Amino acid sequence: MTVEEVMQKLEALGTEQTKKTFLRHGAKEPLFGVKVGDLKKLVKEVKRDQSLAIALYETGNSDAMYLAGLTVDPKTMTKERLNNWVKKAYWYMLSEYTVASMAAESEYAIELAREWIDAEEEMIAACGWNTYSNYVSITDDEKLDLAEIKHLLSRVKETIHKERNRVRYTMNQFVISIGAYVPALHDEALEVAKAIGKVQVDVGQTACKVPLATEYIQKIEDRGKIGQKRKTCIC
Repeated sequence: MTVEEVMQKLEALGTEQTKKTFLRHGAKEPLFGVKVGDLKKLVKEVKRDQSLAIALYETGNSDAMYLAGLTVDPKTMTKERLNNWVKKAYWYMLSEYTVASMAAESEYAIELAREWIDAEEEMIAACGWNTYSNYVSITDDEKLDLAEIKHLLSRVKETIHKERNRVRYTMNQFVISIGAYVPALHDEALEVAKAIGKVQVDVGQTACKVPLATEYIQKIEDRGKIGQKRKTCIC
């Protein structure tokens, strides 16, 4: 498929209602307003065409950028291109999902997570925290730097309520991820969750809610899913 063909399909799938919803959440023009479920159906047609995925991301169209993240092979992404993509990920669906999940499955996952977490730009820092969270969810515990993760948990505990808006959201998600996917640090993550309590995030004119980390971790424990890794974090 060509970029033009994909863009035509995206336009046909877009709806004004979904577009309005995305705009309320932080998206900007250009976009068609394609539901994520419909984007996933397109993956079978676009397949793993790396040059096409890269071209789609460069269009600046939010729907095309999200689709690019679903179809690109993370193992082929260079550090330079990942840094380019994160700089263009201007709202949370792109930064916290598209780029963060792709970076987590790349060869530069932890290296970039560390760099991005300390970024001055809010969306890049938020992407960094979610990149680390995603990496933890798909990586065997023996390959994780538990000392570093403990340090990051302490950092969350001490600074989360002073952080920028979307960074607060992804820091909270990081605590949940550690509590859910790293049994050795489950209790420590739960203690941090209790310490930070309810995290306030401005979600604009949307119905989104910030999960209470203690309750979320407890639900996962009640289902007997603590430590159960995911096969992929790209979604």
